[in-house]
Amino acid sequence: MQNPYETLGVDRNATPDQIKRAYRKLAGQHHPDKGGDKARFQEVQAAYDLLSNPQRRAEHDNPSPFGPGGFSFRTGGGSFDFENIFNVFGAQFHHPHQQRMQQQARMSLWITLPDVAQTNRKTISVGTQQGTQVMEIEIPAGINDGDTIQYPGVLNGGIDLLITFRIHPNPKWHREGPHLSTDHEVSIWDLILGAEVEIRDILGNQLSLTIPPKTQPRTVFRLRGRGLGQKNGMPGDLLVRVQATIPENIPNTVLDAIAQVRNQ
Repeated sequence: MQNPYETLGVDRNATPDQIKRAYRKLAGQHHPDKGGDKARFQEVQAAYDLLSNPQRRAEHDNPSPFGPGGFSFRTGGGSFDFENIFNVFGAQFHHPHQQRMQQQARMSLWITLPDVAQTNRKTISVGTQQGTQVMEIEIPAGINDGDTIQYPGVLNGGIDLLITFRIHPNPKWHREGPHLSTDHEVSIWDLILGAEVEIRDILGNQLSLTIPPKTQPRTVFRLRGRGLGQKNGMPGDLLVRVQATIPENIPNTVLDAIAQVRNQ
């Protein structure tokens, strides 16, 4: 893997916020849905995955002399790395200096913003030494990218499962804590004359937005309680920025009237 700092264009001492801002900028430029280069986007995503995880970043910046994971046995035939063995099965056991190593397994799981918007349940497959185990887990509402949730005793043998949740970037929705923001296109006449327009929230629910007359383009409207759910049960807000579109066919009489108003 390339140097993740160089990939994101940040300094080694960059703060988590600086890393996140750099990632968002590059992800927006190279996202395949926007015509970007898929390979470049994957490099950016991999670099952010590493640097946004404090433990992985620390291991990258200060590599263990014993190799990845910091724990291995060396024999005449080479090294025996416990962490790499467990990674083959999709689960990573904690390092030996952590308590209850033999009773905990770790994995990452990618989810979407709609999954974050409400308490949700997902069926997952977990690879263990005993084989593949299928189970249903609950995703807490309002979970953040990089959060790790512990599910006690859910694996065979009473082993705890620790899941680090990663959230797919969404080009339409921008998240700020519990709040979501999005752009919504309306006709220029709706801004001038006022209108009642229909929009949809992150879960697809239809909402009504009232635009008063003489509204300026890029005005932001706040719909309270229509953002992301939170652990405390109080949902965030939905911020809608209206963008004006101009009709292609405008009658000459309307253009003449606009010209008269402009020249007054």
